[in-house]
Amino acid sequence: MDADEIDWNRTLREQWEFHWKHQLRARLEGLTDDEYFWSPVPDAWSVRPRGSSTAPVQLGAGDFAMDYASPQPVPSAFTTIAWRLGHVLVGVLAARNAGDFGAPAASYETWEYAGSAATALDQLETQFDIWLAGVGGLGDAGLRAPIGEKEPFPEMPMAELVLHIHRELIHHLSEVCLLRDLYLHTKPATNGATR
Repeated sequence: MDADEIDWNRTLREQWEFHWKHQLRARLEGLTDDEYFWSPVPDAWSVRPRGSSTAPVQLGAGDFAMDYASPQPVPSAFTTIAWRLGHVLVGVLAARNAGDFGAPAASYETWEYAGSAATALDQLETQFDIWLAGVGGLGDAGLRAPIGEKEPFPEMPMAELVLHIHRELIHHLSEVCLLRDLYLHTKPATNGATR
């Protein structure tokens, strides 16, 4: 097949959809609140009830806030599944959905972080749906158009941002899966689930 005949929009969407449907979705099913909040090391950053954090900064709106610091500590803080899902939800998806596809404005400071695993996974599904619909609506011309001033490299084509977001999703959600595996093998008596 000639490269000019490839439907690049479909190909980019399928890159993420395949990974989600065949690798990640099943791995995230049944995520418990214990896993969501579990900290395998002391002082890990997480999403916590507002006012209960010892981190220098608490980000977000609502009853739960995300631990943070600026500048970042060295070495970087270890983060829980809750924190990693919060990062994916806001920094990877929701802010881009708002900036590129007309979704409601979203930032780490204004996001209402989930107080349960089920709520976080529902938020994730919603943001995935918005992202894929937005990418699907770009068409060839939209993929070739410059990203614009809302991103650090405004002259790059939108296809570059799509690839970047997909890499971020695969990377961070694979970390979540690894933490689930660690939880399962560290706390087998409290988790009867098998994966």
